[in-house]
Amino acid sequence: MYSHGSESLIKQAREIQESELQKFYSRLVKLLQGKEFGHETIDSLQRLHLILSATKYTRTLPAELQKRLLSLLSSPVEQLQVLSSAVLRETLPLPGQELNYNQDNISQLNSYAAALLLSQAGSRAELSSLCTQLLRSLESRQSEAPAHSLTHTLPILNTVLTHSPECLSEDHLTLLSKKLVDWLRYASITQGGGASSGGFFTGPRSRQPAPIAELDGTVSGDFFTVLCVGQGFTDDQWMNVYSFSMLRHWLLTYHSVSSGNIAADTANRLQLSLSLSHSHSFSNDDRSEVDGSVVSMVSATSSSSRLLPPKERLREKAFQYCLRLIEQSDRKAHKRTDTELQKACLVEAVCILDCVCVEDASLVYRTFPCVKALFGRLSSDLTFARVLLPIAQFYLNHGELAAVDCDGVWRLVFGRFPAELFSDPFLAHELLRFLRLNLDSLRLRVPQYARSFPNLLKFLAWDSPAVVDDFVDLLPSLVTAETAVELLHTLLDLPCLSATLVLQLRLTCTPISEPCGRGLLSLDAFRSTSFRGLFLYLLRVEAGSGDTIDRLSTLHEMLAEAADWPRVIQCAQTVPVMLHIFFNTVVAVADQKLLAHLILVMLERSSLLLSLPAYIKEIHRVFSCHLLRLCKLHPSLVVDQSHELLEFAGSTANVYSKEEIYTHVVWVLGEYLSVSCDSRCSVRLITSCFEALEAVLFEITSSAPPPGAASPAPRVVTTLMSALAKLASRSHDLIPRVSLFLSKLRTVTRGGSVAWCSDEEDLVAIVTRGEELWSLLKTPGVAQSVLTPPPHVTTPQWHRDTNVSMPLQLRTLTSLTHSQ
Repeated sequence: MYSHGSESLIKQAREIQESELQKFYSRLVKLLQGKEFGHETIDSLQRLHLILSATKYTRTLPAELQKRLLSLLSSPVEQLQVLSSAVLRETLPLPGQELNYNQDNISQLNSYAAALLLSQAGSRAELSSLCTQLLRSLESRQSEAPAHSLTHTLPILNTVLTHSPECLSEDHLTLLSKKLVDWLRYASITQGGGASSGGFFTGPRSRQPAPIAELDGTVSGDFFTVLCVGQGFTDDQWMNVYSFSMLRHWLLTYHSVSSGNIAADTANRLQLSLSLSHSHSFSNDDRSEVDGSVVSMVSATSSSSRLLPPKERLREKAFQYCLRLIEQSDRKAHKRTDTELQKACLVEAVCILDCVCVEDASLVYRTFPCVKALFGRLSSDLTFARVLLPIAQFYLNHGELAAVDCDGVWRLVFGRFPAELFSDPFLAHELLRFLRLNLDSLRLRVPQYARSFPNLLKFLAWDSPAVVDDFVDLLPSLVTAETAVELLHTLLDLPCLSATLVLQLRLTCTPISEPCGRGLLSLDAFRSTSFRGLFLYLLRVEAGSGDTIDRLSTLHEMLAEAADWPRVIQCAQTVPVMLHIFFNTVVAVADQKLLAHLILVMLERSSLLLSLPAYIKEIHRVFSCHLLRLCKLHPSLVVDQSHELLEFAGSTANVYSKEEIYTHVVWVLGEYLSVSCDSRCSVRLITSCFEALEAVLFEITSSAPPPGAASPAPRVVTTLMSALAKLASRSHDLIPRVSLFLSKLRTVTRGGSVAWCSDEEDLVAIVTRGEELWSLLKTPGVAQSVLTPPPHVTTPQWHRDTNVSMPLQLRTLTSLTHSQ
């Protein structure tokens, strides 16, 4: 985890002696007594922080040192502020040395002092008192406070809101809501006198205040927003930006800290909102509406907002602010960075509009025309994909209420996004997060969701490690009775899809004429029209065009060279995990007919997999595990699919190439091919199964394995013998045949090693098992009860069976141990 040098420093910090530590404290105090602090002071503070943070114990610093560190919190050097705050957060404050800010010096609080103050708060009352002081500082005139004081207040309050929202009282909420309204809606519309202090507002210095401008350079005729530009900015304009940055968080948390007024707010909501939507007259309260020469529709909407309670008024002003941002985003920005800023602000604006519409459903009708127009403007440009996802969230939340057609949105989200932007990691994260947050709504209200799994799985095929956690949650929602078979095939073909996506991206990025694009047979096949249909099937965007590919073996041959590609290997490692989730889900949604079909798919696809040895082995292990589970849940499946299972078990080649799944197929045939499991199981069926397994066992034990193949696993041999013994115990006419084989097996092995088993210990185990079965078959009645015990023997419930003495004993003990 750490480098050798880092581990050495941490070890030294943990093992430092107390005497040496006290000397270090004294030396640091002397350094901090000077007027200027050099590199030695910085290094000493960094070492002190390492010493304090490297152990689990919280130390107490000497009073003088702690006092000096507290004074560094107001140092003009930011590095000293950071280090002193970090050190003090690792210590216990001395009595009387706590960091306290009252109304006189709260305006001097900076971010690092605030972090320390919040970490030392021992109770809700202390945090509430701090909030009170901070909010009182907001009420003072800006000319009376330092220029930087307001800029630290909102981040501190936002931190409190995140970790302890209950510390804000109703009065706090009311006051801050009013201040947010003022900053959002009534910030200055002229530029500040000085130059910008940085950030995304940059420009040359100007001496004369001028009106704020839009990103396209025109003079703004409306109120100030984060998308306005200028040569310098006033404090209230900066507060406008900070207010917008925390607005969504504030709206989302508002209900949790002010639930007492929700009922009253809701009662007045509809009437007030309707009156606002029909009012277009100006009032003295909305000052910014008459400041400019151009008045937008956003500014002319709600002159009666002063009649609203603070919470409703903030919601209304947030609504106006976001509509103005959407209006501003349509302007052509001069700088590329401003274009990116427009996209970011659009994301935030749509999310805030969604929040206010969730709180007040009557705003949906005022908001939807704007959001619908925005979607129409951006839907053809996939560079706005991150903006279109919040729009999709808005449609999902409010589309049914507004009675709008959402098909175009879902075609974009489930169609073009995964198909064309599968290689964008940020979009993959955002889209999959959107799906996880809205899983229930999507399953109920969006039919395209479940059918879009071939497209959505492109994210998993392209970057499996990054999105596997998302698909662990999403995959169960994609498993339905209609999609199960095709989804199983698609999961098994996922490494092929991964290779195809690599080829597709390489073909689009590399011209055909370039040498680096040559030499790959798979790339030539991808370009070829004769094989184009195979790749197009893998790249399909929606389910329903067939279960799998007819020429699957041909596709695997063309993609054989992709077996060592990193993306393909990573994808193949993910498939077994997805298959376990698939089978665990499908047993709850599938009927017996579908489960029988899935068994056929497992048998068929066990030999139709991309040539990755480790991948094939893992898939066979997964198939084996769930084949047993399905047959245990529904034993009659063995009779339903007896023909296919016997065909698979009767192939000697499967013994050598598919040991895992072959062993389990033989086991389920021997275990569940019985009248007790299914009345349709006839003597004829048992005999045909016996003969097929007997032929395989005789063949593999009478000759050496084929060239290049390993000897049959001892587990395969013993499973075949056990299955034959079980079948013979149910049809006694077969007992002489299996007994004859077992006796011959014992005779053959007495002569030493045999060609089909190279390990002596394995051979002894096989012979021992054969002797046990031979002894059992001498008494057929005992053999049947041992090899195929009835259910009441394998799953006893003695405490419930009234025919045995255990219930009587339990009742007697209960009467003795409990007083009457």
